[in-house]
Parts: sequence; C-alpha cells; structure tokens
Amino acid sequence: MLEAIPLLMFVVVCGVLLLGYPVAFSLAGTAIVFAAVGSTTGAFDPAILHALPSRLYGTMTNQTLMAVPLFVFMGVMLEKSKIAENLLNSMALLFGRFPGGLGISVTVVGMLLAASTGIVGATVVTMGLLSLPTMLKRGYNKSLAAGTICATGTLGQIIPPSIALVLLGDVLSSAYQQAQIDMGIFSPKTVSVGDLFVGAIIPGLLLVIMYVAYQFVVALFKPANAPAINTEQLKKDIQDNSSLLGSLIPPLLLIFAVLGSILGGLATPTEAAAVGAVGATLLAFSKKQLSFKQLQAVVQSTTKVTCMVFMILIGASVFSLVFRGYGGDEVIQEIFNDMPGGVITATFIVMLVIFLLGFILDFIEITFVVVPIVGPVLLAMGLDPIWLGVMIAVNLQTSFLTPPFGFALFYLRGVAPKGLCTTDIYKGVAPYIIIQLILLALLAYWPGLTTWLPKVMYGS
Repeated sequence: MLEAIPLLMFVVVCGVLLLGYPVAFSLAGTAIVFAAVGSTTGAFDPAILHALPSRLYGTMTNQTLMAVPLFVFMGVMLEKSKIAENLLNSMALLFGRFPGGLGISVTVVGMLLAASTGIVGATVVTMGLLSLPTMLKRGYNKSLAAGTICATGTLGQIIPPSIALVLLGDVLSSAYQQAQIDMGIFSPKTVSVGDLFVGAIIPGLLLVIMYVAYQFVVALFKPANAPAINTEQLKKDIQDNSSLLGSLIPPLLLIFAVLGSILGGLATPTEAAAVGAVGATLLAFSKKQLSFKQLQAVVQSTTKVTCMVFMILIGASVFSLVFRGYGGDEVIQEIFNDMPGGVITATFIVMLVIFLLGFILDFIEITFVVVPIVGPVLLAMGLDPIWLGVMIAVNLQTSFLTPPFGFALFYLRGVAPKGLCTTDIYKGVAPYIIIQLILLALLAYWPGLTTWLPKVMYGS
C-alpha cells in the first residue's frame, strides 16, 4: 500500500494543476499535505524535511541557473530592438520571389531568433505579429502559414542557447551524478549545459532542414498554397531600405558571441549569457530603441519570468524531497526494471509520459518534477545523458505544438487576426508534429546524431 503513495502524489498534483492552481504552490502544497498526513500516520519521517533549507540555498546559489535571467533579459531586449522585423523583411525580399520562399524566410529568421533568444513564447508572438499578416495578405494558405509560425517559434526549445537546455542541463547533471553513485562509482563524471548545447546543434539544424524541405514540397505540388510574392510591392509596403547584410550581421554577431564563447571554452553558459545580455542592450542602443522606460519594461518582464522559474524550482524541490521520502525513486526503479524490454521500453514509456504531460504542463514543470524522478533511473540503466537531454528537449518541443493544449498554439491564437480559426492552426501544425516525431525516431535509431559532436569537441 505504501508503495502506491508516490504514484498517488503524482496523480494528485496533476489533478490540482488541472484545476488551475499556480504550479509552484500546487507542487509544494501537495507535498506538504502528503508529508503532514504521513507524519501523523507514521508513514513519513518528518526529519527528511530538514534537508529542505540546504536544498533551497543550493538552488539560489547555483551558478548555472544564474544564466536563466540573463538569457531572458537578452530575449526580451531583442524583441524591442526590431532585429527580427528587419531580418524578416530582408529575407522576404531575397526568397519571396520563389514559391514557398516567404515560408522558408520565416523559418530561417525563426532559427536565428531561436539562437539569439531561446524563448519559445517570445519567438512565436514576435513571428505571429510580424509575418502572419504578411503571409495571409500574400495568398498563403491559412493552415500552412499558422503551422509554419508555430513550428518555427518552438525552435527556441532545441536550438542553443535554449533556456530549456540550461534547466535540463542542471537537472541532468545532478541526476547523472546520483545515478553513478547508485552504481557504486564514487568519482562520477559530469555533464554540463555546454555539453547539451553542443549535442543539440545537429538535431536542431536537421529539424530546420526538414521544415524547409516540407515547405519546398508543398510549394512544388501545391503552389497556390505558398505562392511567390511581388517583391516590388513588398518593398513599397515595408518601406525599409536596410540591406540583407546589415540585417544579418547583428544577430549573427550576437550568436557568435554567445555560442562561440561557450563552444570555444572561453566562457561558461552563465558568462556567455551575460555577454548576450550586454550585446542585446548595445544592439537596441545602436538602433535607437533603448530608453529608460523600455529598459524598465525589460527588467520587469525578466524579473517576472525569473521569479516564476525559481518559485517552480522551489516547489519542485519540496515535492521531490517528499516523493523520495516515501521511497518514490525505488518504486520507479522497480517498475522500470520489471518492464519487458528493459531500458528500451522504459525510455519509450518515459518519453510517452513526458509527451502527454506536455499537454498540461510547461517544460519548466516537467524538467523540475519528472526528470529528477526518472533521470537517475534511466541513466543508471546505461543511457547517455546528452542523448537523453536532447531527446527530452525535442519531445517537449513536440508537445508545445500538439492540440488541444500546445502552448505555441495559445501564443499564436492570442495574436492571430480574426480571420484565422483555431482549426486552421490545428491543421497547420499536424505535418510539423509528424516531422518532429520523425526526428525523435532518427535520434533514437542514431544516437550519434547527438553524441558525435560533443565527443569530437571535448574528446569524451
């Protein structure tokens, strides 16, 4: 009977979240209720909670997590500097004369935005406001336009520097060390956020190529759905004389400064995030988009997001502590070990659960709640931590797109014009969901797509 309590905790917290209560307080509140009931019945040792202050202090002083507010600041600042708008206009003028060219332009710009900001919501909203009206006005199929923007916006989940990868890297690092200690290895290896960044480069680029290939095929067989546009008319409409080179250089410099410093071993992700935050501010200043009022808005937005992330992390720490106090990690390990098919079946079940949870939870909750529970068990079964991290990131990206609860769909619905129906968005994302599932299958069949580059760069 006691073995069922950890699983019941998980079910209860999902139910509380579905009722609409805040995530951080749902996690902590559920855990405290279960701890209180268990203490009165003798099923839970309250002394376990004595570890909570040191855990929280460790969270607040975690050097890796300091990258989160800096990356958020960089992303919000770039929203204000009109880099995306200038880049999209230039790309549209370059590719728009070809069938499907406008959609491909949106994908390329989305990729560069993802590599510059790493924030899914910001990218979807920005691209929805800038490119969706243009695509619809130029005769693009509604579903294709909506699906392209939603899918492109979620690239920030997998293309580094991604906040999802920063959080996953921190959680997986702890899970990997715990797994090795459980296996009797008392000088454990580590996995860093930089390792995940490098491992995600090839899958991220592969996903962009698959998106572009799909748009090319649609334009080839259904040119009416993705027509070429009149670039002369577009020039008059946008009234922007910025050159392609002038639009490309700022984001590329920022990407090189952030990713290049990490990949070259010159800076940690936190230090690189600081470089990115300063660089985004300088870009906004150079484009005369920086004012005290705007800086105040950026700081307020960054503070809200950061507080939300850390409150969820604190709630998740309370939840995981009580979960382990009830022996939840042993219960999960026994369930996985008893599964037919061993590690393959266990990994498939975990990926399926994460995919389904992505309908109701954000990637932050899943990263802080689910990964610490299942991560040590899967890693102890022999999985590569970089491969597992990238698989989870791609999986969560897919859940961002999946109707009816995909977060990217909500983001676009909030800024879409009245003529675009919700069913148009759902139809549009379906092919991109299939593409992402194909990528997951490729990564599962060829783990080297994620592990080869880190081995080449770091020799491990």
